[in-house]
Amino acid sequence: MNRNKLVIMLSVSLFIALFSCNAPKEKEDSNTPQKLQVYEWRGENRSGIYKESNLLKVWPEEGPALVWEYEGIGNGYGSPVFTSDNMYILGELDSLAYLFAFDAEGTLLWKKPVGKEWVTNYNGSRSTPTIVNDLIYVTTGLGQISCLNRATGDEIWSVDMVNDLQGVYPLFGYSESVIVEDNMLFCTPGGADTNVVALDRMTGDIIWISKGVGERSAYNSPQIIKCKGRNVLVNFTAYELMGHDTKTGELLWTHEQDNVELDKRQPGMGDTHSNTIIYDDGNIYYAAGDGNCGVKLSLSEDGKTIEEVWRNVDFDSYMGGIVKVGDYLYGCGTAKRDFKSINEESGALGKILKIGPGAVIAADNMLYFYNWKGEVLLINLDPLNMEVVSKFKMKKGAKEHFAHPVINKWKLYVRHGNVIQAYNIKMNNE
Repeated sequence: MNRNKLVIMLSVSLFIALFSCNAPKEKEDSNTPQKLQVYEWRGENRSGIYKESNLLKVWPEEGPALVWEYEGIGNGYGSPVFTSDNMYILGELDSLAYLFAFDAEGTLLWKKPVGKEWVTNYNGSRSTPTIVNDLIYVTTGLGQISCLNRATGDEIWSVDMVNDLQGVYPLFGYSESVIVEDNMLFCTPGGADTNVVALDRMTGDIIWISKGVGERSAYNSPQIIKCKGRNVLVNFTAYELMGHDTKTGELLWTHEQDNVELDKRQPGMGDTHSNTIIYDDGNIYYAAGDGNCGVKLSLSEDGKTIEEVWRNVDFDSYMGGIVKVGDYLYGCGTAKRDFKSINEESGALGKILKIGPGAVIAADNMLYFYNWKGEVLLINLDPLNMEVVSKFKMKKGAKEHFAHPVINKWKLYVRHGNVIQAYNIKMNNE
């Protein structure tokens, strides 16, 4: 796509946005959105909290029973995603990105090449597929977004965030797990003029383009907040947290990450913000260890303004995710690589566990933590008296232990590079 064509699209997108703001209400109401069944990064609402119950509260010394494993999914750090019957995961083989489909028993159904994958550094896949009804949306580290048939893996359309949308490669490749709303798919090319883009998820055509603040993307998978009168797309670029109106692309507000001075900002300097934000009861919570660290923002009822409530530089996770359970948030540290709880009301730290950095999820009143040493830990959910209840170590796979674990139908799934393992964590009722 040449520059002139892109300028025309920008103008058309602005016209569409302005027109949609003033469209008659009866026309808006006459178009009832299709009911969507969405499966995505870190589970429902991207919260990292899984609804399975009746799970083991203590594991055997050697760990829970291994149900199945598959060696050969290729290099990568992306997590699996599950529908009601199948599992899908991305991996890199010989510089190509592949989408793998498995049934519930771990049998490979098919694998399909998607496009070239990132191999410059930390080679491998780095995002999780987003599934909407019968379609799968995947992103490669080189910025190719593809819409695939869920049953076969056949490509329906693809858009390149660099070549088609004038995006800019982040230092370690694109890591965004794209998000959808109705007929729209949102992505962050990170271009100076094409910072955040909404695509028609059925065709890949541009719906709107926002210049944002013109920064490159920050390895962040966005969140959508439903407010009175509008929905707000919330995501990070290199030094800003931004809120956009999902329908029009209007930039509503920004929240600067002010830890790096303007003249020192460059790729790799304070621009890694991989944790999806958490929204609960009018408040946005985030942990940006490469930015402002732990922050609580109050979001206005209409989604148009924010106000900082507290900031804690010691709650400084930057890529392992955070979860909020009750009155506390949980995540690992960066400067001091410990696992921490923090009170959502006061911003005060609770208990600290010296178990290193890693990725955290929660289910059935327990925390699950996969650290960079390859240990999988079960932690009791007591913010002031947390302790490791059980643990085991991943013994297969290669390279870094960066993938986030997933729980589905009483099984714990852990990926280490080209290996994925499924463990039975259901409590025996006999």
